Amino acid sequence: MTATIKSYFACANSSRGFCNYFESNLQGLERLYILKGGPGTGKSTLMKKIGADFYDLGYDIEFIYCSSDASSLDGVLIPALKVGIVDGTAPHVIEPTAPGAIEQYVNLGIAWDKEKLSPYKDEILLLKHEISACYERLYSEYAHALEIHDAWEKIYIDEMDFNLAPQFRYVICETLLKYPSINRTPTVKHRFFGASTPTGSVDHIEDLTHDLKRYFIKGRPGTGKSTLLKELAKKSETLGYDTEIYHCSFDPESLDMVLIPQLNICFFDSTAPHEYFPSLETDEVIDTYETLITPGTDEANADRLAEIASLYKATIKKGTTALGEAKKLHDVLEEIYIKAMNFQIIEGIYEQIKSEIYDLIK
Repeated sequence: MTATIKSYFACANSSRGFCNYFESNLQGLERLYILKGGPGTGKSTLMKKIGADFYDLGYDIEFIYCSSDASSLDGVLIPALKVGIVDGTAPHVIEPTAPGAIEQYVNLGIAWDKEKLSPYKDEILLLKHEISACYERLYSEYAHALEIHDAWEKIYIDEMDFNLAPQFRYVICETLLKYPSINRTPTVKHRFFGASTPTGSVDHIEDLTHDLKRYFIKGRPGTGKSTLLKELAKKSETLGYDTEIYHCSFDPESLDMVLIPQLNICFFDSTAPHEYFPSLETDEVIDTYETLITPGTDEANADRLAEIASLYKATIKKGTTALGEAKKLHDVLEEIYIKAMNFQIIEGIYEQIKSEIYDLIK
């Protein structure tokens, strides 16, 4: 059987600040390498190489991507070997469960030439201060965008049939998850399939769902998509099935997808900025707007909706611009450190980690 690669985000730059679900995805690991070291030390490259090595050997791989740079990794997991390698530098907070027995800290900073870095001390401190200021702007703009989004939702909430909504969700859960209870404690993992990145919204929907029975949940803001997903997740857990819960990267209190691996089923919010349409014969659509909202609501509120949508997009753009500026400053910071790096040392660390993981196979 061909090995697979699963890609997702465990962190998000959200309207509620930085959100971290890292530890939820490290459940069950028996060996975890936590990489320490600042920008430019090759953490992402090392993880990509390890992932490629063991994918080529036929092992399924999970790539955890960085929400501040969608081309970089925050982690790589090899589930069959119960091994993971993660970026353990700020803002990722990873609480060790058994230091030395499970978690092993790997300091890539030993490859720095301190004498080459010393002349850049003031510039490094200034860059870090400016990057921090960019993130403060980002979170401020996204928080404002959330307030705008709440006003957007209210238009539809005011037109919802609250007598029908609970019955609608119950029927969906009982009909689409009509499976026997397997009487076990399920593993529940929290993550994000997408992220608001410096280049805009990025997601891994196709990668995560292409071979599953997919239910596309359509609707508008405030039409109960997240509430339905929460009840589907609860039903899956109650039945004892492992459940992957994908939160909204803009508002982590909302859900965007529930994936149930043992049933090969997923339900996801298929509206902008991650709007997809059925492309497989088995795909089905669940429309919350058509079912629960007063007909003609879009038309009756067209001008107000257009105004809110425009203001929301403009505010999100300001936040994304701030994130892009942070990325540019971070790239400058990386270049300073890269010039002071001895990558032969990093190569040796990579070979050591790879060898130790190979030993687990033997």
